[in-house]
Amino acid sequence: MFDDRPKFRVFGTYSGQAFPDTLLDGLTTRLQEGPPEHWARVEVYVNTQRMQRRLAELFLQGPARLMPRFTLVTDLAHDPLLTDLPMPVPTLKRRLEIAQLVRLLIQRVEGLAPASAIFDLANSLASLMDEMQGEGIAPAVIESLDISDFSGHWERALQFIAIVQRYFEGGEAPDQEARQRASVLALTLRWQENPPDHPILLAGSTGSRGTTFHLMKAVAGLPQGAVILPGFDFDMPCRVWAELSDPKTSEDHPQYRFSRLLNALDLTPDQVIPWTEAAPQAAARNRLVSLALRPAPVTHHWRQEGPYLTELDRATQDITWLEAPNQRVEAKAIALQLRHAAGLGQTAAVITPDRNLTRRIATALAAWDITPDDSAGIPLSLTAPGRFLLHVLDLAQPQLTSETLLVLLKHPLTHSGEGRGQHLRNARELELYLRRRGPAFLTPQTLLKWAEAQDHYRPWVDWINANIFDQWPEGSQPLEDWIAHHRKLAEQLSAGLFGQDGELWEQAPGRDTKTEIENLIKYAPAAGDVELIDYSAILRGVLNAGQTRDQNHVHSNIRIWGTLEARVQSADLVILAGLNDGTWPEPPAPDPWLNRSLRLQAGLLLPERRIGLSAHDFQQAIGAKTVWLTRSLRSDDAETVPSRWLNRIENLLNGLEKLGDDSWMDRMRARGKDWLGKVEALEEPQDTPLSTRPSVAPPVACRPESLAVTDIKHLIRDPYAIYAKRILNLKRLDPLNKSPDAPLRGTLIHDLLEAFLQTGPWASAEAAKATLLAMAEERFQTTVPWPAARRLWLARVVRFADWFVTQELVRQASTIMTKTEIKGEINLPELNFTLNGTADRIDILKDGTAHIYDYKTGKPPTPAQQLHFDKQLLLEVEILRRGGFLGLGPLKVAGATYIGLDNSPCELSAPMDEADVWSDFSKLIRAYQSAEQGYTARRAMLKADASSDYDHLARYGEWTTNQRATVIKVSK
Repeated sequence: MFDDRPKFRVFGTYSGQAFPDTLLDGLTTRLQEGPPEHWARVEVYVNTQRMQRRLAELFLQGPARLMPRFTLVTDLAHDPLLTDLPMPVPTLKRRLEIAQLVRLLIQRVEGLAPASAIFDLANSLASLMDEMQGEGIAPAVIESLDISDFSGHWERALQFIAIVQRYFEGGEAPDQEARQRASVLALTLRWQENPPDHPILLAGSTGSRGTTFHLMKAVAGLPQGAVILPGFDFDMPCRVWAELSDPKTSEDHPQYRFSRLLNALDLTPDQVIPWTEAAPQAAARNRLVSLALRPAPVTHHWRQEGPYLTELDRATQDITWLEAPNQRVEAKAIALQLRHAAGLGQTAAVITPDRNLTRRIATALAAWDITPDDSAGIPLSLTAPGRFLLHVLDLAQPQLTSETLLVLLKHPLTHSGEGRGQHLRNARELELYLRRRGPAFLTPQTLLKWAEAQDHYRPWVDWINANIFDQWPEGSQPLEDWIAHHRKLAEQLSAGLFGQDGELWEQAPGRDTKTEIENLIKYAPAAGDVELIDYSAILRGVLNAGQTRDQNHVHSNIRIWGTLEARVQSADLVILAGLNDGTWPEPPAPDPWLNRSLRLQAGLLLPERRIGLSAHDFQQAIGAKTVWLTRSLRSDDAETVPSRWLNRIENLLNGLEKLGDDSWMDRMRARGKDWLGKVEALEEPQDTPLSTRPSVAPPVACRPESLAVTDIKHLIRDPYAIYAKRILNLKRLDPLNKSPDAPLRGTLIHDLLEAFLQTGPWASAEAAKATLLAMAEERFQTTVPWPAARRLWLARVVRFADWFVTQELVRQASTIMTKTEIKGEINLPELNFTLNGTADRIDILKDGTAHIYDYKTGKPPTPAQQLHFDKQLLLEVEILRRGGFLGLGPLKVAGATYIGLDNSPCELSAPMDEADVWSDFSKLIRAYQSAEQGYTARRAMLKADASSDYDHLARYGEWTTNQRATVIKVSK
């Protein structure tokens, strides 16, 4: 295939060229005059399965010819004829083995690392070991590093590195990287002894890993061998290439890996030949980007070569520079363009490493029924089966919350067999019960108590209790036992009450998840015995790493690629998205073992390697015919920094000659602003009139004929709340995740004081206080499941205990009987209305009169507030005077008092005789029995920013409290 006989043969393709298409075009040109069997003799090594598939697809499109041998570079590790080493150990098995060794080390050396970090450390250590094997670095090299500033951290790191030394000494089966390197060394040695005479190409690799770099050098030196570099910068002068020799300053440059290869082969950049004669799609843009990405410092290059850049209009005319205010708008603009491209029949691809952004784009496209072909797929942990397995794992918590239970019960894979509809109805009824009266943490008895209301709930609750509570063993056990138990429990929950086969393992995500679980079971013995927390970390890691794809419903022309996938494909429109520093490129990941200087000493890859690879991906992709460059100005309420590559391009263009009143940047940004304007127009809300402040007037027959004394305050301050609660029968639902809030605290302290009063009389104040505190500690221990809240609330009782006991002894001296939580009601026959309520406490005094008390754990209302708004205590006085409380009869009321139990305990007397409370109350009720009187929203709230449970129903926010209310008459 090659007639020349150079020492080394290296070709390159231009940025923006579709690499597989260009590779086949070059082969066609070189083999078109030869016999058909020449095609079959060609051997091509590629670096990804995607490239291998793409080359096969292109080749099968015709014309008819013999197919070359397309081989993955990593397949060499599985060739049994290359080396005597055993076949490689699967990656998962090796990482589980290392995790077991890390656990033993942590158990042996106290204080070395927390047990919760075992699998994070094992994964990081396994990655370091893979890199050392790939670069040919033995543990002895690490141990001999020059550590001038010896520290305890380095000593601990060496202990971890030492535990994997066994994998370098040949005593264990090799992993993928070790066998790959041994196979490559054996193959290159065979080639040296007996060079093959058929064409061997290595295409698409950059040589960033040591083993592949060694193979590239060997292939380039074969008689009919050649290395084909993707995205080679033919526009960069040789003097600039010479500046890329130092990895400390050039590792992050897109062409550094090519410079390293050329230096190793003793070649100059002008000896790299274009693989085909086809011109690049955007030659002018390639020259611009090449200059912009020069290694730092570059200012003098820009000043010298910038004025000679030509055809800047052609370089920038097909670039749209879009800077969105946030990621949501960025995703929406990209989705709009993708929809436009789909309508035109164009192929369009989004390239970004930001998976959050791609999910936003896919969500926006779903509005137009477009599902992009996402090359990365979906992590199994985000699929329905993956989430279901994790929800089942959450049941292993020491205390089960209503939220955890209902999230699982309402999952589409729970009870997916027979009876799914009834299961959902039961779950809904259970949710309403748990929101209104459920405890903070559930027990089997909680569900059984609920099931007592209806017999048909009992079998369903028994099924829940049998599969939810006390199902997870304690202590450590073999990993395979954890998996088997988890899988069995998940299948039972998916099958449902009647034991029918569930849908857990159906569809593509279910099948892929099942495959990962079975692989984990297969290699589980390598991990030994683990705790539940370890099993959780392993399972989450496996599900996060696993991917699933469903190709049945995707749009063939709309694609989402990661940066690796983009190297081997092209499209009519390429959108480089998420171009913010920290996203693209991503910052180097922190290395817990070796810093940058030690890596350089050891011959390992520098942290900037990934940045350099990202830079090469960017340079390759921006050479496409039509390009979008997008970023968001803010992310998570913080300003973002543009990607360094965007900064370089912008700074270079801004320093060049402008076009009249605008610059090249202005034109590119204008195209981006045009699309942002389309997003704004798309999201612009329709002109709808704002709601007015409502004052709803339902028919008199629909209005309540009975209210509690606690409702009267709301009838005065926020009548609309009474309309919604008592007429529409809309009750606020508590959150599933119970929290130690003020209402719960008030209820518990009320119950505590009620029980305390029943223990009197007491021998002394000290005895009474001791009784109160002992009861508080016992009750809070059993009724307050939050340790922090329990201590805070007990401390509150301690603060008011002395004051309360002292005052209580004074009250007891004049009291002959105390009634607590006593119900009462009184009818108003002339209004056909009943007022009811429950008094916290009524004391019957020795003189035959009564005294009403109301406990307040917050601040009691002032006398003025009681007269005009908070009439609860005053109305209880009126009920008592009229004999409305059961078993007491009409009594003269000597006083009514709020007992405030906040941080400054106090007693506050009600202004009983300062107004005719009963007359005012009657007028209030009579007013609301008029058909013209409406229930006004937020009539007289205590504070302007006070919230109401029904603000959203009244559409508060579209109107303000300065506006006059509009009476709205309703028929029902």
